[in-house]
Amino acid sequence: MPRVKGGYVARRRRKKVLKLAKGYYGSKHTLFKSAQGQVMKSLLYAYRDRRNKKRDFRKLWITRINAAARMNGLSYSRFMHGLKLADINVNRKMLAELAVTDEQSFAQLADKAKASLNA
Repeated sequence: MPRVKGGYVARRRRKKVLKLAKGYYGSKHTLFKSAQGQVMKSLLYAYRDRRNKKRDFRKLWITRINAAARMNGLSYSRFMHGLKLADINVNRKMLAELAVTDEQSFAQLADKAKASLNA
């Protein structure tokens, strides 16, 4: 059986991995074996955290809405329930933006939520 040399295929594969590992600390950007492990782990983190980012932003928006709602005398859950009863459909991202930038309009929404809860 003849000997098979690595050829250009293996070199291209290794160069592709080392290119992805550019900027990593220590030998992780120079040595193929450690670079390959780190690239695989990094791609795993990227995949996982693209989903976690959605989670984190929703948590942030809810925290901001809760803080603003409590300044207007409501808890987060009662505020959201009041908006639903008042048939006001504004997503959490926009509510959080209103809570931070435009407190008067958020206060108006809180008043409408209170009114619908009392009715």
